[in-house]
Amino acid sequence: MPRQIVPSDIDPTAIGEVSAPPFVRLPDPTRLFVRRAQRLNALAEIHELGPYLRFLAAVADVQHGIQDGLSDPDLPETQVRERAHAFGMPPLDRDRFASGAFFETLDRLVLAASAIEKPRAAADALDRLKLAAPAERDAMVRNVLADAIAADALAEHVYVAAALQLHFARLAACLDASALVPVGDGACPVCGGPPVSSMIVGWHGSHGARFCACSLCGTLWNYVRIKCTLCGSTKGIGYVEVEGGPGTVKAETCDSCGCYVKILHQHKDPNLDAVADDVATLGLDLLVRESGYRRGSFNPFLVGY
Repeated sequence: MPRQIVPSDIDPTAIGEVSAPPFVRLPDPTRLFVRRAQRLNALAEIHELGPYLRFLAAVADVQHGIQDGLSDPDLPETQVRERAHAFGMPPLDRDRFASGAFFETLDRLVLAASAIEKPRAAADALDRLKLAAPAERDAMVRNVLADAIAADALAEHVYVAAALQLHFARLAACLDASALVPVGDGACPVCGGPPVSSMIVGWHGSHGARFCACSLCGTLWNYVRIKCTLCGSTKGIGYVEVEGGPGTVKAETCDSCGCYVKILHQHKDPNLDAVADDVATLGLDLLVRESGYRRGSFNPFLVGY
C-alpha cells in the first residue's frame, strides 16, 4: 500500500469554459456495466487487489449480460413522481421499495454468478444466498438500500447490491431528466442515495464541470466545485492524493463535517469509473483515515473502509 499522502492544489480546470452543464445525466444500463467491467479488468492487470477487481469485473459482466429478457421495472405512478418533484424529493423512494421485477433480477443474477470465477468466500456466500429464506433476502435488500452493510457480511451483500444497482439503473433510465430537481447536499436526485465519488468531466459542453455519482442507480448530477458534496460547506475544503500517483484520483476533505469523498479527474483519464476506481484506490482511503477524516461516501463493494 502507498505510505504517504500529499496536499494537492485546487484544480481550476476549465471552470470558465462551462456554460450550462445539464443538472442530471441518467444512466444507460446497456453501457454502464460493460464499461465498468472493462475498467475493473484493466485495473486488475497491475493492482495488488487484482483477484478482487477481477471478481467485481465478472459481476459487472453478469449485470450487463442478464438484461436481455428482464421484465420492465415498475416506475412509481405519475402522480407520485409529480408530487416528488413538487416537494423536492427523489422520485424513487428507497423506503418504499417493493418490486417483483427486482427479485427476478436477483434470481437471474444469482444463477449467472454461479458460473463465474470467484474467491472461496464469495462462492460460499453465493451458496448461502441461494438457500436464504425470503425474509433473509428482504433484510439484505434493506441493508443495501440503507447503506448499512456489516463488514462481516459483505460477501453475501455484493450480489444483492449488484442486482439492486442494475434494477435501479433500469428504473432511473426510464425517468425524464428534465423533471428532476435537487433534493439536498449529498443526495442523488433520483433515489436519494449518497455519492460514491464525484468526477470532473470532459464532456462536450460540460468540460470542467463536476458531477456526483450515485453508487446505486448510476445517476450523475451536477454539483458546484470546491464545495463539500456531503454538507455543502465551502470552508475548510482540501485535496490530498497519494504521493507519486498520476493525480487523477484525489480525496476532497471537509473540515466542517470531518468527512471526505474522492474526486476523479475524468477529464484527464476518460476511462475512470466512479465505482471501479473508488475500489482500486483503497490505499488513499486508508491514508486519509489516518489523517482523521471519515469516509462520507458509500460503495457496497468497499464496506468497512
